[in-house]
Amino acid sequence: MYPHSNELTFRKSSYSQGRTENCVEVADLPNGAAVRDTKNRSAGHLTFASQEWTAMLSTARSQR
Repeated sequence: MYPHSNELTFRKSSYSQGRTENCVEVADLPNGAAVRDTKNRSAGHLTFASQEWTAMLSTARSQR
């Protein structure tokens, strides 16, 4: 089971590119990552296993 949002250390995603709107925050997990909406932190976060996170990052990088 993954920790609650208040137990994680989130950082602004590098993909947010300095924007203040439409930003996401990422927290490292032992076996993956957690992602949350900067503007709606109270909504919680999504968790991704390592393979899922790697695949998502690969796809995002290829769309640049």
